[in-house]
Amino acid sequence: MSRLALLILLVVAAAAALGMAIAQSAGYVLVAYQGFRFEASLWATLALLVAIWALFYGLRFLFGLLLGSLGLVNPWSGRNRSRRARISAEQGFVDLQEGRWARAQKHLQRAAEDAEQPLMYYLGAARAAQQLGQSAEADGLLERALTSQPKAELAVALAHAELQTARGDQAAALETLQVMHKRYPGNPQVLRELVQQYRSSADHSALLALLPQLHKSKALAAEELAVLEVQTWQGRLQAAATQGTNALQAVTEAWQQMSSGLRRQPELLLGYCEALHRLGADDQAESLLRKALKQGYDARLVRLYGQLRSKDSAKQLQLAEGWLQQQPKDPLLLLSLGRLCLSCELWGKARDYFEASLLLQPDAENCAELARLLARIGDIGRSNQLLQQGLELMGQALPELPQPVEGSRSG
Repeated sequence: MSRLALLILLVVAAAAALGMAIAQSAGYVLVAYQGFRFEASLWATLALLVAIWALFYGLRFLFGLLLGSLGLVNPWSGRNRSRRARISAEQGFVDLQEGRWARAQKHLQRAAEDAEQPLMYYLGAARAAQQLGQSAEADGLLERALTSQPKAELAVALAHAELQTARGDQAAALETLQVMHKRYPGNPQVLRELVQQYRSSADHSALLALLPQLHKSKALAAEELAVLEVQTWQGRLQAAATQGTNALQAVTEAWQQMSSGLRRQPELLLGYCEALHRLGADDQAESLLRKALKQGYDARLVRLYGQLRSKDSAKQLQLAEGWLQQQPKDPLLLLSLGRLCLSCELWGKARDYFEASLLLQPDAENCAELARLLARIGDIGRSNQLLQQGLELMGQALPELPQPVEGSRSG
């Protein structure tokens, strides 16, 4: 038997039972109050009550449909508050993205007041207020965000640090981030923000202290972290080289603090040897570069090698000329060979190497070296031509202006 047939059978049975009950006894109901008097059978009274109930709920249903079609709902209902919050939030975030700061702040504040979870709306309103130059208002909105959702302390603090940075208060932003770092030491976003702050202030010591946590937390991609590590140690070396009479000791200590893997990085070796060269420790730099170039050729290291003035320049020249067999067309090697020849006072040989370097790759540096040498040996005309060529290669050519005829006297 189908469900419909069963339902019809039950309805028929209920109707038959009701009919039998009415036939057996109609009942009697009397309601009297002051001048009012109502008399009816029990079944008629029950039918009247059912009709009144059906009319009430029918009118309520129709009233709800009418108000809904007109967009009229109870302004105090929770459903309407959620709807208002959603509409305000959508418009507010559009305004924020499109740069309409005042409208964004107004809509997002309204959304926050009507939402059960207002955090993101307060944060957006605070950013809009900051863009309007209303720093105090922005901070107040962040306080309200924290009050509404105390468990979102970290999110609010990160937003606060962002606004402090935007208004140029780097010290306050750094303090905010450092407090969060103590409370949430492994949080990747806090670590990333700290890296940006330390980078902008060139605080290499702080960055070095942060590196172990960056490795552990995976806050940065492996390639990005490797670049950061090299750049940080480069900055540390440069800072150490400026420490007056203690500079050489400070540079050496910084180099020794590096891992063996880092000391094999060409960029760091180059930075260390450049610092040694500036501080007059050319023999120490020459030894390191010689060992490194024995392991593998690097034109950047070769260029620096040619600038060193060790105690045995002839040995330097001999070693560098050995590299020429494997790198006969490296303009930087030829430039370095020319410089080493100058150290050995081999003027003609130096000129040949500079000419070869210039032929392979003309640049301002080899033009200047050759021009200086030619001026010393009396070839003034060619020297001046090379100086002009060097300026042009640097994008700083002299303007076209009238010049006196060669050999004429000034008037």
